[in-house]
Amino acid sequence: MYLKLAWRNIWRNKRRTLITVSSVMFAVVFALFLESLERGAHNVMIDNMTQFHTGYIQVQDYRFEDEPSLDNAFYYDDELSDQVIGLESVEYTIPRIETFMLAAGAEATRGAFVMGVEVDREDRLNNLKERLTEGRFFEPNDGTAVVTEGLANRLNLAVGDSLVLLGQGRFGMTASGLYEISGLLRHPTREMNNQLVYLSLPDAQWLLSADDHITALLVTPNRVRDTESIARQLRSELENEELAVFTWRELIPELVEALEFDQAQSRLMMGILYVVIGFGIFGTILTMTLERMREFGILLSVGMQRIKLALVVFIETFFITIMGVLAGFVLGIIPILYFYFNPIELGGEMEEVVAEFGVEPIMPTAIAPDIFLWQGLMVFILTTIICLYPTIKILTLKILEASKT
Repeated sequence: MYLKLAWRNIWRNKRRTLITVSSVMFAVVFALFLESLERGAHNVMIDNMTQFHTGYIQVQDYRFEDEPSLDNAFYYDDELSDQVIGLESVEYTIPRIETFMLAAGAEATRGAFVMGVEVDREDRLNNLKERLTEGRFFEPNDGTAVVTEGLANRLNLAVGDSLVLLGQGRFGMTASGLYEISGLLRHPTREMNNQLVYLSLPDAQWLLSADDHITALLVTPNRVRDTESIARQLRSELENEELAVFTWRELIPELVEALEFDQAQSRLMMGILYVVIGFGIFGTILTMTLERMREFGILLSVGMQRIKLALVVFIETFFITIMGVLAGFVLGIIPILYFYFNPIELGGEMEEVVAEFGVEPIMPTAIAPDIFLWQGLMVFILTTIICLYPTIKILTLKILEASKT
């Protein structure tokens, strides 16, 4: 009976109800969009670092972190790969060998970051093949290289030209090689786009006198949330192998600190936003309550119990809140989906600042159930607390004064 009575009451004055629902709805939309935009920016930073640099989990020689040298590469074979793949929740592994060398063309020489990879495995992690802008990727042992566009421009090289690599291999051996450029690639981070050379893993191992050795084995979990548990399993499994296991949080603590600082700022901004939202909703509830004071006074004067009237009014505001939150979800998904597929592209000084951190200058939104859950819940709780005002007002109402308003 109370539910039916409350439902009928809220539609007796449709304009007042729609205004209140709209205030809740726009509060939900605004909170959802801000939270989604912040989460999306963080995801871009994490994805760039994990996909192109550290991976989610990385296995190294235990000495490599303190002395990142080819001398501290470790032996890699199918047995080790199968041992890691055999762990629960591990999807696949990616072997890499990395070092710095001089890269030269006919006219210029630049420092380069040389990475030996297995292209098909890399592509599973970071869609590397889709970033090829010209030419093709190499085959194992075919003696060709893929160069990033920025480095190719600095060396004035194109597909089909020759690239000379000169540096130091394992245990101080001279490493030099001549490679035909088979393709050009646009790396998402500017720093890497200006210095990266990809070789097939066998070619890089031969060049660096590191047969069957790699500097890092990236381990990709089936689900990102399993990263820590897989890392613990790996440490237990490899404890006698002179290998160390690190998660991306341990490899790039600077990024973790930056994200935590940004989240603290966002919480402060969201707190201010909730205060503004709260006053906006309170204004509509206050107006609605004052407009109905005469009605409340008449109902009490004809014998309706205060507690029952307060319950009906509370249910009314509860219905209005639910409708506002649900409408906010429906309306809020539209801009979130749009900017998810069409990210905001940063330009000018902001692009320069973001590029310095090695992150793509874009801001997509994120789609995650917990964003809707928490933002909707926060606005719902805030609105429910505000809706206690008409309840308290009814319980303390003076019938004669209310009847005269």
